[in-house]
Amino acid sequence: MDVRPGPDPRRAAPEHSGAYLATGLCLTLYAAVLGAWTVFGITQGDGSTWDFVEGLFNPGASPTTQILGPYEWAFTAAFLVIAVLMLAQRRVARSAALLSGFVLLALSLREGVGLLHAAYRHQYTNDPLGSWALATRGLGVVVALVVLFSMFPATERREDAPPPAAGPDAQWRRLSRICGVLFVVMALAELGWAVRDMTATGTDTGRYLRGVVDGSVLGALDLAASAEFTTVGSVLVLLILGVLALRGRREVRGALLVFAALELYMTVRTVVWLTVSDFFNRSFETTEGALSMATTAYGLAAMTSVVVLATGRGFGPYDGRRPEGIRAAAVGREGWL
Repeated sequence: MDVRPGPDPRRAAPEHSGAYLATGLCLTLYAAVLGAWTVFGITQGDGSTWDFVEGLFNPGASPTTQILGPYEWAFTAAFLVIAVLMLAQRRVARSAALLSGFVLLALSLREGVGLLHAAYRHQYTNDPLGSWALATRGLGVVVALVVLFSMFPATERREDAPPPAAGPDAQWRRLSRICGVLFVVMALAELGWAVRDMTATGTDTGRYLRGVVDGSVLGALDLAASAEFTTVGSVLVLLILGVLALRGRREVRGALLVFAALELYMTVRTVVWLTVSDFFNRSFETTEGALSMATTAYGLAAMTSVVVLATGRGFGPYDGRRPEGIRAAAVGREGWL
């Protein structure tokens, strides 16, 4: 009887090791570039390093506008974490890497549309950092394509026999559906607030949607993603991942974890801002303020729950054991061999 343990189901198949390695290296490179822009912004600004650290969580702390924004800071950390998991050949990182690839590709396509306008191209020529910014965008295209073309074929191997309906399979499906519901509700809440803000400020819908897909709409060269792009992108990602999680797709776990952590970080920044601006004491004076507080509280609780659930062992593939290993243990206990 062969008693050697089977391959670790949490690790990628040997034939996909090259794809995981290439993805990990590319994400590390892009994270290093974003880190370099962050350091450059700190050195060029009027504040100290501590001001920047405080500004990571307090939107009103940084005395000058940074080159990158909070979403870029969050994705820099996410890219590094995903890269480490990729280099460690962890399957859970595959969907997170695909999410990163799609985000980078969307940003690159948006910038490509902006470059179709002569005035926007002229800004790249005149700005002292224009060539570096364009090189960063170009690197984003390359990284996105490498990640997507490497990770799409690196599908997880399916087991020959499905586990029992009442076993671990039922547990991760239940957890997945809980995460899906939390994501979908959060997406609807963010969509509702976006529509309300557009209505209250009289924003032109066409221009708003154009700002999502056209980098030239702001009229200024900026590496930080626009509010339109981050808002619509966040709603779309929450909806797509939520629907996939509701369908019980096991491989979406990594993407759920990464994006929930990103949304949690942004919500924490909002809570800090509400605290320092004394909004908490005035929030319940109006219905809108109360709804805003309720949305923030839900976002904090929901995203924390998704991070906890997606990190837990119950979401993993059979708690890290292969079905054949379980069957072999049962056979040994019964003394059939």
